[in-house]
Amino acid sequence: MKGADLIYEKLIENFINWAQTRKDVRSAVVIGSRARTDHPADEWSDLDIVIVSINPESLILDTDWVKGIDNPWIVFIESTAIGDDLECRVLFEGGYDIDFAIIPYYKIEKMIEGEIPFEAADIFCKGVRILLDKDGILSKLMMKTPTEITYQYPSERDFINLVNDFWYHTVWTAKHLRRGEFFWAKSCCDGHLKGLLVKIIGWNVKIKRGPQYNIWHRGRFLEEWAELWVLEKLKSAYSYYSEEDIWRALFVTMDIFRPLAIETSKLLGYQYPQFEDEKATELVNSFFNEKKLNLREGS
Repeated sequence: MKGADLIYEKLIENFINWAQTRKDVRSAVVIGSRARTDHPADEWSDLDIVIVSINPESLILDTDWVKGIDNPWIVFIESTAIGDDLECRVLFEGGYDIDFAIIPYYKIEKMIEGEIPFEAADIFCKGVRILLDKDGILSKLMMKTPTEITYQYPSERDFINLVNDFWYHTVWTAKHLRRGEFFWAKSCCDGHLKGLLVKIIGWNVKIKRGPQYNIWHRGRFLEEWAELWVLEKLKSAYSYYSEEDIWRALFVTMDIFRPLAIETSKLLGYQYPQFEDEKATELVNSFFNEKKLNLREGS
């Protein structure tokens, strides 16, 4: 997408002109790759704009307002990546996409008066570009935002909960495989279990390389910060849509998770849920072996 920077700048200009006419839109800021210097935008990057509104429902329930910015091809609403708010995602003419996160005004006031959530502060620290600030509320928030984030390692309770969540869902996946629900089993193996795997990969790397080492969120740029053996194993950790291959991918996923979780528990001085690991693994193996036995007897 050649000339993307120029087109996005024009879209930003259009957005500012539109926002100036809206009394309910009080502030707006660019976050993400088009506002940061570390991993800045390239020709494939989208544009992320946070809109602070005193009436967010009006922007969510009726999305015709995006026509005041440019010609939209696709418009839909979904939850934001962090927090419990909603965003309007728009693909404009030519394939240029903007994510408009709609944040209630009172939430920014609450951050100024109290504490800024870790994930929000982490995003702000990476870089922001204020587009509109009618009441100066974003300036106040930026003044309160720390220049560096103090990383909080997982508590023992959170660590054990994640590990138990993982092993529980290995059994869950195996049961659905035995039932013949391949789509459901694959969705868990390649979806939920991989999400937990990314978390333990991140915790492990962060602990070993220090709290200031940037692991990004939800696996962004994983290829840059995960250990080489993990990246190599991940090549075979995803499955084709077949029972045999989902079993294979499940076992590979377990083989990546276990050593990382055990090492992480030792580094943090936590007790590893060995009993839960063993029982879940026994069940998964038994379900798999029963399946092989049934196949032999049926042949």
